[in-house]
Amino acid sequence: MAFGDRKSGRVDFERGIDVQIMGIDGTWRRDCMMFDVSQTGARLRIEGSFEGLDLKEFFLLLSSTGLAYRRCKLVRVAGDQIGVGFLQAPAPKSKKAVRG
Repeated sequence: MAFGDRKSGRVDFERGIDVQIMGIDGTWRRDCMMFDVSQTGARLRIEGSFEGLDLKEFFLLLSSTGLAYRRCKLVRVAGDQIGVGFLQAPAPKSKKAVRG
């Protein structure tokens, strides 16, 4: 599947945007360039090797402080670029009405 086969519209970045990926447990980080993004995912180029990293689930850090981030999963690999899908946060449990 090509990177252009997205279900939602995307925004392309001509020069890329500096971002990072980080393991869910925080034990590893890699610098990346984000080349496009949509509501459902993004296309990244990872600096250095990503062999041996657990990319089943990880964070895409959009700010240098880590305050803007998305939880992701690996969707595809094409050379030095990867496609990631954004994971939805679990829906909060509804509180049942308490009758008094």
